Amino acid sequence: MFYIRIISLTSIAMIAFAGNSLLCRAALDHTGLDAASFTTIRLISGAVILWLVARMRRGTNSVGGGNWISAFALFAYAAGFSFAYVSLPTATGALLLFGAVQATMIGRAIWAGERLRRLQLVGLMLALGGLVGLLLPGLSAPPLFGSILMLGAGVAWGVYSLRGMGAGDPNKVTAGNFMRSIPIAAVLSLATYGSASFDSVGFWYAVLSGAFASGIGYAIWYTALPMLKATNAATVQLSVPVIAALGGIVFLGETVTLRLVLASVAILGGIAMVIIEKQHANGAQLLRIEPTKRP
Repeated sequence: MFYIRIISLTSIAMIAFAGNSLLCRAALDHTGLDAASFTTIRLISGAVILWLVARMRRGTNSVGGGNWISAFALFAYAAGFSFAYVSLPTATGALLLFGAVQATMIGRAIWAGERLRRLQLVGLMLALGGLVGLLLPGLSAPPLFGSILMLGAGVAWGVYSLRGMGAGDPNKVTAGNFMRSIPIAAVLSLATYGSASFDSVGFWYAVLSGAFASGIGYAIWYTALPMLKATNAATVQLSVPVIAALGGIVFLGETVTLRLVLASVAILGGIAMVIIEKQHANGAQLLRIEPTKRP
């Protein structure tokens, strides 16, 4: 039952994360809702659900945690994500986002002095090569501006994730950051009021994205996370771009090009090499240190 629970929670969380890409793309490509409004509605909906989750788990009316810098990083991710999906297909957007998040976190580790092993370097070069190959000019290349926005969103989410490490109860911290992001998103909506457009179907897509794919998704992921090893937690997230791509084909009628398939194999495979080899290196180091701790 323990393993069934882990698998179930993890699977639901990954589907929820991929669902953000599907819901955003569907709203911006198939309804009249504008990107700024989608961002604001998503963040408000996510804040409400996360506040309720934190309140139930804490048994208190107050939800603290988080800070304004992290809230701005969260907003930058959400806004870049929304505006990028005005032009990007679901699968391409999810792949660029995931690649940028992982590149940011790996880059931070290197900046902090972590030395990459040979296989990790190969994986990093493979992932970067896949990214370059995806963005090279050509008939099947994704729109450049949308790609830049999604890469920026990924960097913002990577920064947000790094700042959240060891910051306390993740549900409480995330709820606080979502709440702080609302006035920032409101400023964006006011600034783009002249080009805003409302659509009832798009509105509910944004609510689903914020309340369920984001709010409930994060709550479920934080429940499953303590039961997963670090390597498993990192590698299982490789499934998100794949799930998003399949969802785009089934629900939105999108097609997958050979360029995207090859880039996906290179980017996701390269990142997997970096993550798995890091865990192997940590395990080998632990084996060398452990005997010295014997009485």
